[in-house]
Amino acid sequence: MMDGMAEDRGVQSEQGRRRAQPQDERDGVPLTNLDQEIFPGAGATKRDLIDYLDAMADRLVPVLRDRPLSVIRVLRGQDRFMQKNLPKYTPEWVPRTAVWAEASHREVTYALGNDRRTLLWFGNQRAVEYHPALARTDAPHRQTHLIMDLDPPEGGGFRAAVAAARLVRAALAGAGMSGAVKTSGSKGVHVFVPLAGDPAPEDVAAAQRAVAARAERLDPALATTAFIREDRHGRVFLDATRAGGATVAAAYSPRIRPGLPVSFPIAWEELDDVSPDDFTIGNVPDLLDGADPWAAAMPASQTLDAGLVAEGHTIPVARVQAMHEGKRRARARREAAG
Repeated sequence: MMDGMAEDRGVQSEQGRRRAQPQDERDGVPLTNLDQEIFPGAGATKRDLIDYLDAMADRLVPVLRDRPLSVIRVLRGQDRFMQKNLPKYTPEWVPRTAVWAEASHREVTYALGNDRRTLLWFGNQRAVEYHPALARTDAPHRQTHLIMDLDPPEGGGFRAAVAAARLVRAALAGAGMSGAVKTSGSKGVHVFVPLAGDPAPEDVAAAQRAVAARAERLDPALATTAFIREDRHGRVFLDATRAGGATVAAAYSPRIRPGLPVSFPIAWEELDDVSPDDFTIGNVPDLLDGADPWAAAMPASQTLDAGLVAEGHTIPVARVQAMHEGKRRARARREAAG
């Protein structure tokens, strides 16, 4: 009986090895299980994802280059998860950088999305989303863009995010600044403003808070800076927290949603004519036809407006304020109950 069980395990092991054999190879990267769906309901296979990353390497690498890279992977039968630290089995040729993580008091080894080969390897690892750091490795404390992430409420939809993006554009214009806009690939909108010089990280964060506050004042019925979800009351959240160690989905990154939509650059005047689902891994390479609209739309680098910085330093940091408010509300509930 034991011999039979051992034989069964041997057969299963051999079947597992056969299933794991490469079905394809590109640029020396073995590719496996290419015809499996990326995740249930994705409407796309692992081959589709890798084909997309291959076709888009010339657009993706410039927005990822020399930035510590976090990816969101979806393994079969598991929930999605964000990977920062490279696994031990990562090939030696994958470029990387070590970053000290103050929160965990350890060094984290991040990949750098500097070449097509690395993207192909990540695709074979079922890495769907690509979230680069806000600073490059040669200047780790210099955030290269002021970023606003506009998140509509449940049921609020993309149109509300577009309307909020226009508030942000007006707030920036009032400070003599301008930015480029893209779909988040989910239901929201991202606005990026390239920064000149060497602004202090705390000044960039302050300026983002001020832009959000000014946009909120333009139409408080539409948009809010309330970090606590229950305080938003159906309004678009003007998220100014993309600073410091935060990340944001890169332009052209797929997102883990049915159909695998892509975070896609849109001209300001065309925002009313599109939907996030218009741009997927299946059609984006053909839509671009060799162009790079994100690079083309990005304005010249700009110096942070001093008025934004000064105003922003008077506005509490959202996460800290929310933490204190959460504690206050919990204490009030306990007192009311007891």
